[in-house]
Amino acid sequence: MGDNSVSSEDTPTLQDVLDALDDPECRAILRETLEPMTANELIDACDIPKSTLYRKLELLRSASLLEEWDTINPGGGRVTHYERSFDDVTISMNDTGEFSVRVERPPQSTDERLVDIWSMMGDEV
Repeated sequence: MGDNSVSSEDTPTLQDVLDALDDPECRAILRETLEPMTANELIDACDIPKSTLYRKLELLRSASLLEEWDTINPGGGRVTHYERSFDDVTISMNDTGEFSVRVERPPQSTDERLVDIWSMMGDEV
């Protein structure tokens, strides 16, 4: 996984989630990323200009709604893939009128948890 991946421990702020979900292009990206996609695939699928796409991807990563990782291209170089990182988002209001956000994530495999641990250790060094 790349440095910008979303770990299962990430809890986004309410405002970050609302900002991302309020954006029609971000919603289009989330609809398309049920399975991993590259930026070029997302540009075609969502009909979004390249410069706009990268701003939207950053907005979704800030809200911890999108995961990214790099793979090695057999022809050389890296290819970045993007995938939705949640199963459900719930926004609620408690008795005192305060809003909160809960993001349900899919269960992680042992390998995915290990990658998260190694990534966090690399960030500490």
